[in-house]
Amino acid sequence: MKSEPDVFGIAELERKLTAPWDGVRNYTARNFMRAMALGDHVLFYHSNAAPNGIAGLAEVAHTAYPDHTSWDSASDYFDPKSGPENPRWSMVDVRFVRTFPRLLTLEAMRGVPELAGMLIFYNTRLSVTPVATPCYDLILRLAAG
Repeated sequence: MKSEPDVFGIAELERKLTAPWDGVRNYTARNFMRAMALGDHVLFYHSNAAPNGIAGLAEVAHTAYPDHTSWDSASDYFDPKSGPENPRWSMVDVRFVRTFPRLLTLEAMRGVPELAGMLIFYNTRLSVTPVATPCYDLILRLAAG
């Protein structure tokens, strides 16, 4: 899952411990999020940062439920086609697990052939993408230094 650190970064999740992952307005990302299970591991990626990269880990604390920000006209994530009777968008709650000792940059990951198939390299607009277990395990080893 990726977020801009100046909007919602891993430091804010650490401070809050658990927070909703709202505002996803891409159907593919929404569907990936809807498929998440309680306790699923989450790689917390900082995007639009200098540099971009995985900052730490979280886990799914609550599975997908309607994203109420989509029917709140005062929200940045308002969607006039969504409402309580027919919500188009979902969110999950994530719980902080840990921050990596150092950011695992996108550039560093691009240099690892075993990670070449990850969606983050091909569809940079998706804020939520699945990660295969072998890639996840390798990322943890790389992040440990």
